[in-house]
Amino acid sequence: MRHLTLAAALALALPAQAADLGDDGLHKPDWLRDTFKDLREDLAEANAEGRRLMVIFEQRGCIYCTKMHEEVFPDPEVDALIRAHYFVVQMNLFGDTAVTDFDGATLTEKEAARKWGIMFTPTLMFFPKTVPEGMDAAKAAVAAMPGAFGTGTTSALLTWVRDHGYESGEHFQKFVASRMNPSN
Repeated sequence: MRHLTLAAALALALPAQAADLGDDGLHKPDWLRDTFKDLREDLAEANAEGRRLMVIFEQRGCIYCTKMHEEVFPDPEVDALIRAHYFVVQMNLFGDTAVTDFDGATLTEKEAARKWGIMFTPTLMFFPKTVPEGMDAAKAAVAAMPGAFGTGTTSALLTWVRDHGYESGEHFQKFVASRMNPSN
């Protein structure tokens, strides 16, 4: 009986892991979409579901990715926003899986990261409902979040993109400030 108590105490002392790790060493929450990574097809599918396309770049061993998956994405507000409004495709910063860009170019995940200027993990990229012919993902993105942020900023960004704040010319930082101090 004493061994069971010790085992239970050790299990409770370990940090909760919000998402399992895949064979590639990346977190795999159940809201990720397993696609062929053709951004044109992914955007069409997201639109058909009334969702926004979001691409998340991660890498094996990324402590900031772990922070997002253990502390930020499981937050009830953030989780609800992702599940209700986003079609999320994961890419590996150093991966070799083929990706088809909006402009039709086929490259590996790591080549796409280099082409699109992705330097940090995690990086979240958000796309409009339509992308002009011949435009690549870097130019098409309406917003990008490089690095790990807290639940408040992440929730605000998911809301701002969902509500097309970028179309009205509302600066994201002013949107965040208004959420933090609604009387202004």
